[in-house]
Amino acid sequence: MSLINVNNLTFGYEGNVNNVFENVSFNIDTDWKLGLIGRNGKGKTTFLKLLLGEYEYKGTISKNVEFDYFPFEVKNKEKMAIEVANEIAPNVEDWEIIKELNLLNTNAEILYRKFDLLSGGEQIKILLISLFLKGGNFLLIDEPTNHLDNETKENLVEYLKKKKSFILVSHDRDFLDKVVDHIISINNTNIDIQKGNFTSWHENKEAQDNFEKAQNEKLTKDINRLEVASRNTAKWSDKIEKTKYSTNNSGSSIDRGYVGHQSAKMMKKAKVMERRTQKAIEEKSTLLHNIEKADDLKIIPLESRKSPLIVADNVQVKYNQKPIFEKISFEIENGDRIAITGKNGAGKSSLLKLIMGDEIEYTGNLKKANDIKISYVSQSTEQLKGSLKEYARQNKIDESIFKAMLSKMGLSNLEFEIDISKMSEGQKKKVLIAKSISETANIYIWDEPLNYIDILTRIQIEEAILKYKPTLIFVEHDETFVKKVATKVVKLEKER
Repeated sequence: MSLINVNNLTFGYEGNVNNVFENVSFNIDTDWKLGLIGRNGKGKTTFLKLLLGEYEYKGTISKNVEFDYFPFEVKNKEKMAIEVANEIAPNVEDWEIIKELNLLNTNAEILYRKFDLLSGGEQIKILLISLFLKGGNFLLIDEPTNHLDNETKENLVEYLKKKKSFILVSHDRDFLDKVVDHIISINNTNIDIQKGNFTSWHENKEAQDNFEKAQNEKLTKDINRLEVASRNTAKWSDKIEKTKYSTNNSGSSIDRGYVGHQSAKMMKKAKVMERRTQKAIEEKSTLLHNIEKADDLKIIPLESRKSPLIVADNVQVKYNQKPIFEKISFEIENGDRIAITGKNGAGKSSLLKLIMGDEIEYTGNLKKANDIKISYVSQSTEQLKGSLKEYARQNKIDESIFKAMLSKMGLSNLEFEIDISKMSEGQKKKVLIAKSISETANIYIWDEPLNYIDILTRIQIEEAILKYKPTLIFVEHDETFVKKVATKVVKLEKER
């Protein structure tokens, strides 16, 4: 066991007014399995790159382990997978690599194929086992589960359960709960570490937030009451003080000593109230800084008079005249929320594109009600560019509503001025979702909408769907999201 010590870490990007981190200090035990969480744009990847020494910073980061970053950059993808593994972990025997692959429930034959011909899941497995086998290092694993099907993800879960010494960046709540034993959260004003998984962290966070909100409300009332009482007391003190220099009705002088004593007593009371007020103000100022604003998102679905909206009867999508998946049949009624599930390569995205009206080769019958309006979120963000204003105009959506949805999902006014192509992947996905929920539609079709999106925003999207009940057909690998949102599940089985 050893420690990674972070002391007074301060870092900001050139040209930015605010620092990403300001005098941050904490310790990490290298035997821990940490989940790193935080809103998109809060600095998760930046923090990993600071540990790697890629940016200059103020403060100190001391450790006696080497850091390795995942995803690892493979410079020559034409090499066989076994060669890639040997380059990453040169002192490891082939049998050790095969043993690790067995732990991932993966056939060793993939080692003898070109790396660039492996699936995304297979590439992830090769890179992860090589980095863990390297030894003497602490792994920084940055979002390994994006685009992975549930079976591959479960293989990673079982593998990582047997490992230690890593920080895992993931927005998948179920994955974090199964894998990590500590949570490191990047908040608005600090970095916090707690023992446990995401669920225990979230419960503690909600309890702390509720306490701070209640305390803030109590202190606000106390401050108002004390300020009024202090002003009234000071006013009475001043009024009494003035009577020292007046006479009573009979024309005789008032006992000035007594009056002065009373005035001083009242003034002292006012001063005590002022000190209590200031103390309450100072206590209040320490609250609410790390409470994330999670305003409700809004969806305005259109209910069609026609039902069902879509009927699929023995549908099979084909590629080069070969069926991708076994025949499926389903209906979509108003208010249905259908999750399309299946392994990577099973044809989930192709099915969505078929429903969208793309020219996809298929057999069977697919019927759609006339004049239904569809809102689509694509899996890819490559097409996004230009300003948010231009994007809203091009897509014929209300700019103010569009930007309000983005603001609720955590984008700042400064980020509104960035060209969309320069945004992070998480921010780009938020642009796609904000555009979709700013549209009125009969059916919302979303293809892996949550890739790269932070957990808080995922919860906001869940709550909006459950509140406004749009008709939705979607592909998503976040099991928690699927369980909470879907009313039906259509599973695609690969054609054998």
